[in-house]
Amino acid sequence: MTNARDTARSPRPRPFGRTLCAMVTPFTGSGALDLDGARRLAAHLVAEGCDGLVLNGTTGESPTTSDTEKAELITAVREAVGERVSLVAGVGTADTRHTVELALAAEKAGADGVLVVSPYYSRPPQDALEAHFLEVAEASGLPVMLYDIPGRTSTRIEPETLVRLAAHPRIVAVKDCSYDFLGAQKVLARTELAYYAGCDEHVLALYAVGAAGCVSTVANVVPGPVAAILDAFDAGDTAGAAELQLRITPLIEAMMAAGLPGTVTSKALLTVLGLPSGPMRAPLRPAGREAVDGLRAVYEHFMAA
Repeated sequence: MTNARDTARSPRPRPFGRTLCAMVTPFTGSGALDLDGARRLAAHLVAEGCDGLVLNGTTGESPTTSDTEKAELITAVREAVGERVSLVAGVGTADTRHTVELALAAEKAGADGVLVVSPYYSRPPQDALEAHFLEVAEASGLPVMLYDIPGRTSTRIEPETLVRLAAHPRIVAVKDCSYDFLGAQKVLARTELAYYAGCDEHVLALYAVGAAGCVSTVANVVPGPVAAILDAFDAGDTAGAAELQLRITPLIEAMMAAGLPGTVTSKALLTVLGLPSGPMRAPLRPAGREAVDGLRAVYEHFMAA
């Protein structure tokens, strides 16, 4: 017998999986792209519970990797994980033409979808923003995840714009970092767009109102515990899911809200754990000893709890 809760959850699509990690891009000690490290890290994340990976995103230091490196990373990770998980490639830039070129290159390299952030710096109005996304969606055969993160781009993808964009058959998902929970619910109620929580503190909250899953930075370090939050909710254990979300909150705060970018904190902890990461590319700088010690302490407390 199908219960009401299962019926309520079933219509929402999961075009790219449920627990996605916004994977860091490993570099060698000299700062070159570490493809072997990327393969090993991707395989580890999948083995620990991720059913999708976002490559060449914010956490992946996309502003400092070349177009060639972006394509090479997609190809290498596909070799490592095969077809068992979705690979979503970040292709968003401040230039529509360049974004289209990256989308076509991602398709050729083996991506399953593209993540397209609002063009930054130029701050296009909503009609220009809509035209930008539509041009990218028309350019390749890949499904599109829109990336709404006005804190970085200074341009919100307004709910009404998202509703209109949802009519395009290849615009299927949103990575939501808008911090507008009401706006997200309005779009969820009016479209079939698959929402993915892009802020780790919203993983359970957005999932509970119909999101498809998450694109988590913290999952670089604790992929299993992030997946466990959604596992518990899917099993009907809402209290257990809430407990897991609250238990991981100090780690989320340490990694995402303590003054350092998530790329820096993720790579610091991955290094502590002996997993591939390597240095950051300038202008980002590695975490100092005090910050690393603090991150390690929060991580160890979380894992011991």
